[in-house]
Amino acid sequence: MRKIILYIAMSLDGYIADVNGGVSWLGGEDANNSSMDSYLNFIKTIDTVVLGKKTYNQIVNELSPDNWVYSGMKSYVITNNLFKSNDEIISTNEDVCSLVEKLKKENGKNIWICGGASIVNQLLNKNLIDIYYISIIPTILGNGIKLFGNFDIERKLKLINTNNYNGIVDLIYENR
Repeated sequence: MRKIILYIAMSLDGYIADVNGGVSWLGGEDANNSSMDSYLNFIKTIDTVVLGKKTYNQIVNELSPDNWVYSGMKSYVITNNLFKSNDEIISTNEDVCSLVEKLKKENGKNIWICGGASIVNQLLNKNLIDIYYISIIPTILGNGIKLFGNFDIERKLKLINTNNYNGIVDLIYENR
């Protein structure tokens, strides 16, 4: 069965974006070192991306305005303001938990939860994330958009791997 994988970067103090939603702080200690080995290995294992409208807008307007970075994959954009879908980018207002449960039963590679925090927290509340792949960026923001909200539930995880490069530490956990 396909796995639901949260693959995301956060600051050392737990933020995925600054107070304005920006991610210009993403990167390691050496700005000239753009090693993406972990991402390149990860992306080979997925064929479906789930993301929120803010994350989608950030990708198409700031990070990669000239081409869709997840070309060749199905990308589901969760939004209340639907837009015209195409073969690769599907705009949907379906409940993210229902969507992920449905996608998990289909044939294919793993499913990437790309962001944002609202989507992550909805899935976390329903215990629908199988693997947590979190890259810790060597930056302390002090404020911004937290990756994890406050919960009344506890999730126990098992560390399955670590990796470090350019001051970035990848932590990979699965549910216990």
